Amino acid sequence: MTQQTRDLLVRDPSLWLLIASNAITIYLALTQGWNLGTLMWVYWIQSVIIGVFHFIRILRLEKFSIEGVKVNGKEIPVTSSEVLVKGFFATFFAIHYGIFHFVYLVFLIVGVFTPVFGSGAPEWREVGFASLIFFGNHLFSFFFNQSRDSHEQNIGAVMMYPYGRILPMHITIIIGAFVNALPLFLILKAVADAVTHVLEHALLRKGRNTAPVLR
Repeated sequence: MTQQTRDLLVRDPSLWLLIASNAITIYLALTQGWNLGTLMWVYWIQSVIIGVFHFIRILRLEKFSIEGVKVNGKEIPVTSSEVLVKGFFATFFAIHYGIFHFVYLVFLIVGVFTPVFGSGAPEWREVGFASLIFFGNHLFSFFFNQSRDSHEQNIGAVMMYPYGRILPMHITIIIGAFVNALPLFLILKAVADAVTHVLEHALLRKGRNTAPVLR
């Protein structure tokens, strides 16, 4: 473990606020008997919130590299306008990330997970309350980490970070739904959320990571 990662674990209030947000959600879910539908909506909304802030992060990048970034097998000309490059990657991310969440939304609406929801429909008041907690957490994290993550970034790599953040979270919840071990998987989701938060910001503070090829 690097010194930078240790500092993130100990001195990052956004991490501890994230842990607290998950802890509050777990406590309310278990003590008030939330069904799985309520929780899946909460975590879907949290995932969307992460995407919105990341979209803004891409647009606000002050220093970035396009080294190794290829679109349809072709490198982006180094003379390209910074504004256009950021706009392209932010738009590409919004569409790709948005499609992923739209499909997930359809699954939630049509009731793909209904057999394991338990009794009753999602509790929308609880969904709204928990979502506000996570929104406050990610809003604070965005502004707190903005200057600390200001090293030059590879814009193609930055675009991919949220997927590493949300996929473990959603896979955990979906698996937890079908094996009927909700308390355990709530804890595992919180752990995945915290670990990927640390890894994401460790990479952002390091800067200039390898870029993917976009097709």
